Order: sequence, then structure tokens, then C-alpha cells
Amino acid sequence: MSKQQHIIVIGAGLCGSLLALRLGQRGYRVSVYEMRPDLRKVDISAGRSINLAFSDRGNKAMKLVGLEDKVKALSIPMHGRMIHDEQGNTFQSNYSGRDHEYINSISRGDLNALLLNEAEQHENVNINFNKKCKSVDFENTSALFKDYETDLEFTETADVIIATDGAGSALRKSYFLGKKFLFSFSQDYLSHGYKELSILPTDKGGYKTHKNALHIWPRGDFMLIALPNLDGSFTVTLFLSYNEGEYNFDNLTTPEMVETFFKKEFPDALELMPNLTKDFFENPTAALGTVKCSPWHYKGNTLLMGDAAHAIVPFYGQGMNAAFEDVVEFDIALNDYEGNWETVFKNYEKQRKKDTDAIADLALDNFIEMRDHVAHPIFQEKRKIEMALEKEFPTEYSSKYSLVTFNEYIGYREAMLVGRAQDRAILRLLTNKTITVSDDLTFILEKVQQETENILKLNTGF
Repeated sequence: MSKQQHIIVIGAGLCGSLLALRLGQRGYRVSVYEMRPDLRKVDISAGRSINLAFSDRGNKAMKLVGLEDKVKALSIPMHGRMIHDEQGNTFQSNYSGRDHEYINSISRGDLNALLLNEAEQHENVNINFNKKCKSVDFENTSALFKDYETDLEFTETADVIIATDGAGSALRKSYFLGKKFLFSFSQDYLSHGYKELSILPTDKGGYKTHKNALHIWPRGDFMLIALPNLDGSFTVTLFLSYNEGEYNFDNLTTPEMVETFFKKEFPDALELMPNLTKDFFENPTAALGTVKCSPWHYKGNTLLMGDAAHAIVPFYGQGMNAAFEDVVEFDIALNDYEGNWETVFKNYEKQRKKDTDAIADLALDNFIEMRDHVAHPIFQEKRKIEMALEKEFPTEYSSKYSLVTFNEYIGYREAMLVGRAQDRAILRLLTNKTITVSDDLTFILEKVQQETENILKLNTGF
């Protein structure tokens, strides 16, 4: 097969720009079409997802394309969750008992710009902005675009079209509306939305609160989180019901109501946010949803990847990491089956879909954990035990969070099955007082492993 085959990539976000870079490195001729302006020239964040949690699965992709050091320079380590209670008291719950395991806060825009710059270093990669894909003829491998600069429509054909155009994918919509094959699709929204706010830097450009942590204000049915940025600011996100509870997005309609809400629920955050009401009413309220579909491909012509195939809610910090891991898994399929696109697509989806379904379910689980469970005493006891086990037995025990986040060569599905079993085991042992946080760690490990094995055999046949 000629490497100069033409591949169209729809969408130049994080997944699309990484995919274009990798395909360019492999020698393919790549045309990328993005509906938005070039984010390196125009600010297009619009108050949505300007920074992200970058971890080992995402870094696996950076190693693949040779960008690990450049991405590290854009990252701020976050060693754990800094929990804020209603009185403004804080305590830190580390992500791992192993010192070298932590997640990183990274700017979506800075990372996207880096990937675009690297992709454009390849003469065989061409990136086009302000070009919206309206539909895809997946049988004839062509796509209809609208040029926002000229207002004209045009059609492009290729050997292969890969859509990385997010949760509103034009290719996925074309699959669904085309009715040419059996296509399953679900899109489920939470009753909660989110709004991005900010904690600005100090007058001298420093941080107003602890830099190296992901801050959480868990309040049962809603929560606030904050991630650090390189300029000394924090990106703050409020997750809140649209129309349920004493306070919700529908009834927070005046600056006074917003300030009253924050003064009651997040008093220490309010002290750091004199810009609160300005951000609140200028930034949009966005929806949170999960997309699942199958198949991701049509013959050897077209393929969905990233959020276009499996959008998830952000509560495990794995959306970007999962999309980056898609590119790694796709690259493996190319290594094994290059020369036959249909076989590449089939084997990629067969290997990948079970894991993306798993991380979608885990992300929903973590929403409940972050907004509620992290403040419960028994959950805190469980985390103390997990951290102690990871520190004392670094090669023998990993919590569910560590399995998902720091064990990049374990699939999400395996991490979910083992991690859930371990969670149930520890909670059951604590509830039954079979173990306590003060017991000998060797004894605790033995009990946890035995109970976990019993649960796995009962539920999965492991």
C-alpha cells in the first residue's frame, strides 16, 4: 500500500491533531478540516474546558510521537485532591501511595497548539480552519464542507475519512441518518450542567491557594473543582443541577443570588473569587453527557475516533487521555494490519470499544464519588488504607484509581472490574470490622486480596 494514500481527518482538536501528527509521521498524506478558527491566532475557549487532567495513558501517546518532554513543560503536577468542607477546612487525599504517581493540570489550548505545530512540520499534513463538515458520504468516501470564510460549500474525497469531530460528530450523524447499515447510538445527559469560573493570580502572579492539587468542594448533589494554570490562576468549574435543589442554574439569576449561594456553600472559594459574578454571567452553562455507538467504522472507508465514538463525562479526568490512547491503539492496529483498512478498523474497534465503554461507566461512578463520597468517613478510611497499601506494597497493590490512571498498559475494562471488586472488598471489610485502619498492613493486604478474589470469581469468573 502506498503511504501517500490520502486521509481526511475531520476535527483538529486534541485527538484530531494528534492523529494527524502520527499519520504524518507514518508517511500518509493527511488533510485536516476544522470548523473553528485557528486557536493559535484566536481565543476560542469561550469559558469551556480550558485545562485538563493529563495522566499516564495520555503520556503514552506523547511518547509515541516524541513529545513527552515538551508536554511535561506545559504541565503542573497535582499529587492529590484537596478537599474543602463547608467551614473552609481542608485536607489532602493523595491519588497514590507511590510518590512518582500523580496527574497533571494542562492547558487544553496550549496542548492543542503544540500538537498542531508539530503536525504542520510534516509537508504531507495540511490543516484547514473555518471549514465545517456538514455530512459524509461514507459509501463513496467523500465529505461535504462549508467554508465559513467564503460561505461556499465544497466536497473532498479521500481514500479514508476519520472523524475526530467530537460529541456532535457529522460522520456519526451521517451513519445514523444514512440507514445503510445497523447502527446503534445512545446519548445520555446528566441532570447537571457545568459552568467554568476562575481564581485569578495574586497581584505578583502567584497562586492564591495550594498549587499542586486538584481542589474539590464536595456538597452531595453538587460540587466545585479547581485546577491550577501556569500563570498562577485556577480554572474553577461548578457542577450543578439545571433545575433541582435549593440552588440550581435555572434559579441563580442575579449576582446577589450567586454570591449568597457561594457564601453559604463555598465561603473559602468566594474569598478568592472577586470576579465570581462576572465569570458566572459571561460564561456559558454547558451540558454533560455520554455517547456510545457501534460500529465505529463503515467497511474500510470511514472511522469514528475520540469523542465522536465515545464521549464521556469529565469526572475521571480521562476524556483526553482516552482519546490519546485511541491513537496509540489505532497505531498498533496499523502495525499489525496496514494495507487493509477494513481489517485495521475492525480490529481496532474490537480491541478498543470494551475499554471505552468501561471508562464511560467509571466516569459516571466518579461523579457520585467526587461530589459526595469523598467527604464520608468510611470512604476516607478506605482511601487511607489504599494509600498505605500502595506505599508499603508498591508492586502488589493498586487502587481502582491507580489502575485506571497510572497503569496505562492495563485496559480500562480490566481496571474497572478489578478496581470495583477491590472497592467492595475494602468497604465490606471495614463495615464488618474485619479490618481497621490501625491493623497490620500485611494482615489487611491478605484480607483485601482474598475478598477481592472472591468477588471477582462470583461476578466475572476471573
